Amino acid sequence: MAVSDGDSNITIYGASWCPDCRRAKKFLNEQRVSYNWVDIEQMPEAQQTVQDYNNGKQIIPTIVFGDGGILVEPTNAELAKKLGLQSMAKNNFYDLIVVGSGPAGLTTAIYAAREGIETLVIERSGVGGQAGVTERLDNYPGFSKGISGAAFADELGEQARRFGVEILQAQEVVEIGAAETTEHDATGHGGEHRFIKTETGDMYYATAIVIASGSDYKRLGVAGEEDYIGAGVHFCATCDGPFYKGKEIFVVGGGNSAAEESIGLSKFGSKVTLLARKDSLAASKVIIDKLNSLKNVEIRYNTEVKAFKGEGHLETITVFNNKSNETVEEMVNGVFVFVGLNPNTQFLRNSPAIKLDERGFIATDRTLQTSLTGVFAAGDCRAGSTKQVASAVGEGATAALMVREYLKEHEDLTDHASIIENDIVGV
Repeated sequence: MAVSDGDSNITIYGASWCPDCRRAKKFLNEQRVSYNWVDIEQMPEAQQTVQDYNNGKQIIPTIVFGDGGILVEPTNAELAKKLGLQSMAKNNFYDLIVVGSGPAGLTTAIYAAREGIETLVIERSGVGGQAGVTERLDNYPGFSKGISGAAFADELGEQARRFGVEILQAQEVVEIGAAETTEHDATGHGGEHRFIKTETGDMYYATAIVIASGSDYKRLGVAGEEDYIGAGVHFCATCDGPFYKGKEIFVVGGGNSAAEESIGLSKFGSKVTLLARKDSLAASKVIIDKLNSLKNVEIRYNTEVKAFKGEGHLETITVFNNKSNETVEEMVNGVFVFVGLNPNTQFLRNSPAIKLDERGFIATDRTLQTSLTGVFAAGDCRAGSTKQVASAVGEGATAALMVREYLKEHEDLTDHASIIENDIVGV
C-alpha cells in the first residue's frame, strides 16, 4: 500500500474526480512509492496551498517533494525522471528485448541473461506487474510463509539486475516490427532485425523480442479504488481469497467471472455478498443455480459501488441502489472486483504483423512465437494463459528457451554492437 499515514516526503494535492490525479497516484502506487494524499475538496484550506504554489491558479494535481521540488500536472515520464528511474537504454541493439517486467517478463530476462544473452526490459509502469500490487502471494511455491507482492516484485527485479539485465521504466512501447539493416552497419552484418519504438520516439533493435506486457483487471473507476488495491480491494480470488477465512466478503460484478469467483470465495468467507449493477446476472444458468444454492451467498441487484474508504486499509464502501436511489455506507473486510480483464496489447494496433484474438490477446504457436517470426509472447497477455503467477513464470522460462533456440538459428544477427541509425531502412 503506497499511501502514507503522514510520514512520506511526497504530497499530492488533488481531488477524487480528477483523472490526472488518479493517474499520478496509480503511477506512484505501481512504483511502490509512499505519498500523502490531500483532497482539496475535503480540506478547503488546501485549496489556498495549491494556489500559493501556482501563482494564484488552482491546478491539480500539484505534487510537492521533500527536496522542495514541485510538479504540476506531470506526465508519467516527468514523474519517472523526478524519481530517478532509468528511462534510456545504454545501447541501441540487444540480443533480446522484453516488453513488460511482470513475473513472465523478468523470468524470461533472468533465464536469458544467465546464458549471456544481452537483454533489455522495457516497462511502462512498475517492476513486478500485477504481482507487485497484490497484497500477498500465498500459493507461490517456495515461500512457506507467503510473501508480499511488493517484496516478490523487488526480489525479481534485483535478481534480473544481478545478471546484468537493463530495466527501463515509465516507457510506453508504441510499435513492434521488422527492420532490414544494410551490410554497412556497425554490427558488420546485414539482415532482418526486430525493432521497438517507444512513445518518446526512441528506437531499439534486437534479434528477438518477447512480449510479456500482462493484462489489467478492469476498474470501477470510483473514489478510493486505486488507493486500496492490495489493501482490501482485490482482483484474484485464488490469490487473495484465503486471507478472508471466516470473514464477510463483497464481490462486485454481474457476469460469469463474478458468479464463479463468488462460489469459490464462499469456501472461505462466512458470508459472500455479490453486488450486481443490473437486475439480473449475465451468467450461465448452471452457475446461477449453484450460486442460489449456497446458504452463505447473497445477491444484491441494482447495486453499484460508488466509493472505497479507510485509514491505511479498506474499511467501508459506499453503495448505491439505482432502483430505489438509496445510498448507504457499509463496513467491509475485503472486496473482490470482477468486471472484466483487458490485455495490455493496445500498443500493438500499430503492429499488424502480430495477430491478436477477438479479445485482444496475442495469438502464439506451441513455441510461444507470434505471427511475426522472432517475436514471442508469454504470460497474461498471451491467448490461452491461465492468469496465475506460477504459470506466468513457467511461460517466461519457456519463452527464454525458445529465444535461445531462435538465436542459435540466427547467429549472424546476434553481434552486440550498436546499429548505426542511418543504416536502418524500411522503418
